[in-house]
Amino acid sequence: MPSEANGLDRRDFMILATASATALISTVAAASAQDTATATQAQAGKGTLYTGDVIEGKKVIGALDVNDLEPGRHHFYFEGVQRVAGQHWYNAVVVVKGASPGKCVALTSGVHGDEMNPIHCIQTVLDQLDPSAMAGTVLAVLDISRPAIEGMTRRWPDTGRGFELIDMNRWWPGSENGPNAVSRHAWLVFNKLLRPNANYALDFHTAATGMDATAFHLADMTNPEVKAMAELFPIDQIFDDPQYPTLLANALIAEGIPALTPEIGNPRRLDLDMIALFVEGTMNVLRLHGLISGPMGRTGRDSEVFVGNTMGASIATHGGFLQLLVNLNDRVEVGQKVAIQRNAFGEVVAEYTSPVAGEVGARRTDASVEPGTPFLFYLIQGSSTPVEDYPE
Repeated sequence: MPSEANGLDRRDFMILATASATALISTVAAASAQDTATATQAQAGKGTLYTGDVIEGKKVIGALDVNDLEPGRHHFYFEGVQRVAGQHWYNAVVVVKGASPGKCVALTSGVHGDEMNPIHCIQTVLDQLDPSAMAGTVLAVLDISRPAIEGMTRRWPDTGRGFELIDMNRWWPGSENGPNAVSRHAWLVFNKLLRPNANYALDFHTAATGMDATAFHLADMTNPEVKAMAELFPIDQIFDDPQYPTLLANALIAEGIPALTPEIGNPRRLDLDMIALFVEGTMNVLRLHGLISGPMGRTGRDSEVFVGNTMGASIATHGGFLQLLVNLNDRVEVGQKVAIQRNAFGEVVAEYTSPVAGEVGARRTDASVEPGTPFLFYLIQGSSTPVEDYPE
């Protein structure tokens, strides 16, 4: 019997449903073909790869080409290395593309999971950008070592060979077939986000947990383009030393992308006053490369930045509780008393003097130390003293 509901009998309804289904199939097929073409193009290094997934309203990408984006602000999740259960780690990616063509400056944070100042610094810079008034693109990757950030730990917790904590800043540019998830994730971020797009880069860090540091850079000042960017920040110190080749900044430099490592003080918490210095410097860098217009803000000339080419350290010889006698940025001389150490009875077990003349660049914030623990780092000018590894 015919149905009068909605004015359609069953035959009419089936014809309409069939037609709608056919149209839907055609639309899905066309979209699928477009996705396939986009994926093929992206894999060839010619476009952004959309995986088809959406997380919290944000499209998921497996590769990025800022050239195929419209001017404006774009938020993506980047599909990184897989987790144990098969899901992926995802990184927050923000692209602010100007109305006019120009250079691409990459801003990165979260290579270490206890570094909160850098994330807030980049967020603040992004909030100040107006795409309609920009020439070029800012690419931000904010939480690179996502599992380390989740646990507020400096190193990536890896379970490939039991459980170990791996410093991601010893693995750049990574390896597609690397021996752990860290190196593979580094390869993905480096080759699918940063290297294809960036003309310049700033990789923001802080001191390690248990330490505090001045507002400073780790930068290769023999590179003229790196030096030009580094001097635009109104900060305290610059350590003129490239350090390890596996640092993200150095891996980028090896690819012809000038980069440096700004270090924004302490880990784990926000220092808004210090963050403001690095926001000001970053905006200066964007002006330098023509992304935004306007007069330069304060620079290293205004802050009388101290540039050192060597770093020394005071290292505990005993276990116990440490009383530091010097502060960040203090000038010290060889033989100057810098710390007193006591045991649980309150007896003095050691008194420490500075082994070098220079400025205090970092100091331990935890009062307890074990033998072999570095508790003060000094920045030195023109010294032949062996360089200590700085815990960037």
